[in-house]
Amino acid sequence: MPASSNDFEWLTLRQLKGVASATPEPWCIRVQIENLSVREASNGKPYYELKLNDGTESLVWRVFDSSPAYLEVATCKRGGWIELAAHWADGKFGLEPRNASLRPLKDDEIQALLAGDEETRDRQKLDYETITNLTSQLADPRLRMLCGLFLQQHGVRFQRAAAARDYHHARRGGLVEHMAQMMRTAVQICVAYPALNRDLLVAGVLFHDCGKLWENNYAEDGFTMPHTLTGEMIGHIAMGLEVVNKLWRTVMDSPEAASWTLLEPPSELVRLHLLHLIGSHHGEMQFGSPVLPKTPEAIALHYIDNLDAKMEMFRRGYETSAELADGIYERVRPLPANLIRPLASVPPPAASAAAVREENEEGD
Repeated sequence: MPASSNDFEWLTLRQLKGVASATPEPWCIRVQIENLSVREASNGKPYYELKLNDGTESLVWRVFDSSPAYLEVATCKRGGWIELAAHWADGKFGLEPRNASLRPLKDDEIQALLAGDEETRDRQKLDYETITNLTSQLADPRLRMLCGLFLQQHGVRFQRAAAARDYHHARRGGLVEHMAQMMRTAVQICVAYPALNRDLLVAGVLFHDCGKLWENNYAEDGFTMPHTLTGEMIGHIAMGLEVVNKLWRTVMDSPEAASWTLLEPPSELVRLHLLHLIGSHHGEMQFGSPVLPKTPEAIALHYIDNLDAKMEMFRRGYETSAELADGIYERVRPLPANLIRPLASVPPPAASAAAVREENEEGD
């Protein structure tokens, strides 16, 4: 008998992947149909393959003619929005919805899904504020104006872009999360290595992936990330160089630019160093960079980028990967091996009552 969502707990796909086991349990999800195609099984019969997305994760669902949802799926379209209720099990081929039923989402349910859960909204709001605050405090007026102009012109698009299509921060708003954490790391690294040009490094973080606003951008009204000829044929690094050059010309044409004539380092040198950070941030030519990192800031940016991407892969792996044995999780590509549960930190010792009393007395 098909499932009904009335008595089912609603989970995000990320939550579902984290709790599903071999034993089927009743849950429902609300998703957009990112892709829908008809394929042929080994017995010659057609089946539907749907890619579902809710902004936290994606899931491929194959619906055969034996499924109670087969006729319902036949009425679905790519880009549509559905609630899918089923008894979910983590089987041989991943998550399997059994005895599934579905219904179209209402407009208010779609808007709530697009807005994301409260935790995601709060986190991305804080992350965007971090980016705007750190870039607005840059000492170099040229880089400060360049960053402000970028956020002014492209901030809305920026806030819905993903950092990647698959491996890390591959979700609506993921690019903001990635860049904010990279900026926090960059600021701390500059404390440890004060010879680094902090303004250049922070600006490099903002602009290194700015081409992804066009390569990895979600539609305004959904979780689909369409491929474009520009993204495929030019790529985000080349597009990022073009974006910065265009913005730089606007900055240099501003009334403020007249006061920068004698500013050191010269404006043209600042532009070249920033472009170098964008062009070299993949670290190696075999990974898509047209030039190798040749400055301390370029090396720092490359490793900060790589570090944050890898930390996100670990985080996601602990949430969604199958546990092969106690503390051992299935590999998450492109990480090189299975994951091991991290070692818990020892909490700092609690302050003694006498120490607290002494501190309070000193304050008085």
